[in-house]
Amino acid sequence: MAKALSVDLRLRVVDAIGGGLTRRQAAVRFGVSASSAIRWAMQAASLGDVTPKKQGGDRRSKRIEGHAAFILEAVARQPDVTLAELQARLVEEHGARFGIGTLWRFFDRRRITFKKRPRTPPNKSGAM
Repeated sequence: MAKALSVDLRLRVVDAIGGGLTRRQAAVRFGVSASSAIRWAMQAASLGDVTPKKQGGDRRSKRIEGHAAFILEAVARQPDVTLAELQARLVEEHGARFGIGTLWRFFDRRRITFKKRPRTPPNKSGAM
């Protein structure tokens, strides 16, 4: 992800706009995009500050977190439930549709894993 441009540059662009340049002229002068100059000027006018907002992060996991109690209870009842079975249960019982990847990330955040055990005992005649 790209880094935000410096506050110093943002202030210089906003000051140039306040000094009489249009937003597009200020953008050309300082080598930034016109949309950035427009956003920074609007942010300075509304908030009085041009510091960059936080970038990235998770914005959609709260939807599945609303069903966390049901999901964790289903896993406690049947520890070897597959993600596809869990996905079907969520649709069936709650009408909530989630992708397999979303369910996987839900368990990954909690460090919940299910390790399969071998179905056959180890070979007794093999080298140890």
